[in-house]
Amino acid sequence: MPSFSRMAGGDPNISFQSYDCVPCLDESEVQVTYNHRYLLHVGWAARVLAATNPAEHVDIGSCSYFVAIASAFLNLKSYDIRPMDIPLPRMATGVADLCKLPFRDAELQSVSCMHALEHVGLGRYGDPIDPYGDIKAARELSRVLAHGGNMLIVLPVGRPKIAFNAHRIYSFQFVTDSLFSNLSLKEFSFVPTDLPYRFIKNADPASTASEVEGAGCFWLTKK
Repeated sequence: MPSFSRMAGGDPNISFQSYDCVPCLDESEVQVTYNHRYLLHVGWAARVLAATNPAEHVDIGSCSYFVAIASAFLNLKSYDIRPMDIPLPRMATGVADLCKLPFRDAELQSVSCMHALEHVGLGRYGDPIDPYGDIKAARELSRVLAHGGNMLIVLPVGRPKIAFNAHRIYSFQFVTDSLFSNLSLKEFSFVPTDLPYRFIKNADPASTASEVEGAGCFWLTKK
């Protein structure tokens, strides 16, 4: 701190008091780090939305940073089981239960639900305990999707298990054959857990079977 002050040569625009000192001693990384699974999957979803360019998009339970940024280029409604207020243009927020969505059958042309479905029914976010909560939520999402509409789903994919009460991990086959058997898969991409950080577009589903837990990115449509 004294050296910094001396280097300023007494410049009144570069001065501070000792009580303003806030040491940050462990941020001199050689490379910027980030939660790659969360950053890369929202980057994927934003690119899909930029390509499909829906008149309106509805998100349920995804990362708040994703919906805030996506609202910059499309009209967006964001729902969560907990109240959320994001005061930005072209964006509205509300409260919704994934197991009982407030939409008519086949009402929504564009929907996303990313890293939310795996929590439903485990009580982590104040929701009722229900072993079949994720299955009920998947049925609701399919119900409200319009024919010809697009749905973006991101889930932990790898060796299946329930990590109570944090989340579930799914196999690729369970997602496509059980959770969303009535929808068609347009794209499957994957963010592995191992280094180096990678985003695998149009990934081979078989390659995910040996993963402990990666981010499976499913672009689904309803015929």
